[in-house]
Amino acid sequence: MTKRTCLYDEHIKLKAKIVDFAGWEMPVQYTSIIEEHNNVRKNAGLFDVSHMGEIFISGKDALNFLQTLVPQDVSKIIDKKAKYCQFTTESGGIIDDLFVYKLKENYYLLVVNASRLEVDYNWLIKNKNDFDVLIDNKSDIYSMIALQGPKAADILEEVGLKKENQPHTMYIMETELLGENIFISRTGYTGEDGFEIIIKNEKAPKLWETLLEEGKYFGILPIGLGARDTLRLEASMSLYGNELNENTTPIEASLTWSIDKEKVSDYKGKNIIQNQIKNGVEKKLIAFKMIDRAIARHEYEIFYNNEKIGYVTSGGFAPFLNVNIGFGYINTNKNLKINDTIQIMIRNKLYNAQITSKNFIQKHNKGN
Repeated sequence: MTKRTCLYDEHIKLKAKIVDFAGWEMPVQYTSIIEEHNNVRKNAGLFDVSHMGEIFISGKDALNFLQTLVPQDVSKIIDKKAKYCQFTTESGGIIDDLFVYKLKENYYLLVVNASRLEVDYNWLIKNKNDFDVLIDNKSDIYSMIALQGPKAADILEEVGLKKENQPHTMYIMETELLGENIFISRTGYTGEDGFEIIIKNEKAPKLWETLLEEGKYFGILPIGLGARDTLRLEASMSLYGNELNENTTPIEASLTWSIDKEKVSDYKGKNIIQNQIKNGVEKKLIAFKMIDRAIARHEYEIFYNNEKIGYVTSGGFAPFLNVNIGFGYINTNKNLKINDTIQIMIRNKLYNAQITSKNFIQKHNKGN
């Protein structure tokens, strides 16, 4: 049985096209994916991401507990700061990628993917052992609304949160908005400046309606999952189930930048991950753009000199760039590099593509 967020009726009012996503009835688009995508790049967009999970970790062993579960050094996170992390298995595979927010000493908020919420929660419980921690899954009582785009800060100021009081990039704060208690972070999944607002379910519709109304002057539009996916692809952000899974390590997934290489504390998969950092990997995630006129899709095969060397994880049209792009895993034994030509098998025919930097666009998620 599929679930509905507390904003479902708002989506119906806006005549959104609804689809099943990770067990939720969610809006895939309101007008068109291209229009919504480009509006986030140029103005602002409002996303219902209430299907995401919120798990609070507290207690005197909260820090030490989290240190055993992620390759990142949680001890380096200062109060109100966010850090991108991964839960890893003993073999280094990625259970989920998530944000860890330190609200205060020994009190953390984990925001996890909807499709992995149950897995993540069970993983936390399984590894609690003798740690003195409280694992509190509050996903059912909170909604999350993302406000993204170059005019996001202006809109937030319009509804009562002045720019000088808005959180800095990769920070979170507890405050009031429209008379309601919220958590608000300056994070997102689009490559643009923006905010993610966590609010009690019953208060979410009012916030959604107010942001859309007050944001009209700034060109705001509601944005569905379709544009959310094209935006994250264009911004070179991985998606769990596509680029990330339990059979892939953070190093293979080109997330080495996120790993604390000198972390002393032990964590799941540490030996394997550290060995891969030192000695390399047998497969790696690459970005590519199509040379020939064709679109690469998830699980299409990648070839080099007529030899299969990998597979596509994500692909599609990038509306802002007006080009077809994608991600995929390839074997490292060919020593391929940026600007080399590969081929994608599409309907039994090979189409040329070029390996590129993962920086498809210049990111603007660097708020005040």
